[in-house]
Amino acid sequence: MNHPAAQLVHGQVMHARLRPAPHRFVYPLFYVRLNLARLDECASGWFGVDRWRPLSIRRCDYGPRDGSSLEQWMRALLREHHIDAEGEIWLQTFPRVAGYAFNPVSFWQCHDADGRLCAVLAEVNNTFGECHRYLLRVVRTTDGAGTCTAIKQMHVSPFCPVEGHYRFRFRLGGARHSTAIDYYDNDGVLLRTALSGRPVPMTGRALAGALLRYPLLGLGIVFRIHWQAFRLWRKRVPFFSKPPCPAHHTTVHQETVR
Repeated sequence: MNHPAAQLVHGQVMHARLRPAPHRFVYPLFYVRLNLARLDECASGWFGVDRWRPLSIRRCDYGPRDGSSLEQWMRALLREHHIDAEGEIWLQTFPRVAGYAFNPVSFWQCHDADGRLCAVLAEVNNTFGECHRYLLRVVRTTDGAGTCTAIKQMHVSPFCPVEGHYRFRFRLGGARHSTAIDYYDNDGVLLRTALSGRPVPMTGRALAGALLRYPLLGLGIVFRIHWQAFRLWRKRVPFFSKPPCPAHHTTVHQETVR
């Protein structure tokens, strides 16, 4: 069976803050999943790789940020940390729309030779232009999901301190994909976030439909971040100043926090 080199995922993002003031929102969106070994096959009249198209990605936006091979860089990182992930590597990300994108987080999904998810690189960007990468060793659960935990390293929101940890849960098989991230501060779970959707082959027709439905995807993400921040400020949620960015841009994590 010939699997597609790329998928378009129609879905939604959910964000729920539990305290001190409950706050929840859900937005529809789309994102792409790209097989890094077949990245050049993803290019079309609607989708560009390192060239302008209505929808596109640039290699210089990810990983080493120098335009070099993303697959080779990721495999070198896996070998450096003795992670056996010889299978496919897929990049899940928001594409550029008319040349613009903002990615709060992109996920590099790394599989072993049997096709099982064994590691994920969560590449987190904040609105200050900073980036931190969490290399996660995935643990399989009895229900088939992949889970992992990471100590928080970088400032993301002025309404959350840089403390505590994230707990990730990935479901990538079947007709619907989902990524859930729970954030715990020193008092327990504070935020629940989920990104989910239905993957389809990334055809020209699918890309055109997504573009017509979400013509301002990247700008919409940035606007909604600031709009929700304003709503939290109106609710008098405590504000935390931004600390310096961590010196190390990549940290390695495994299931150690309980």
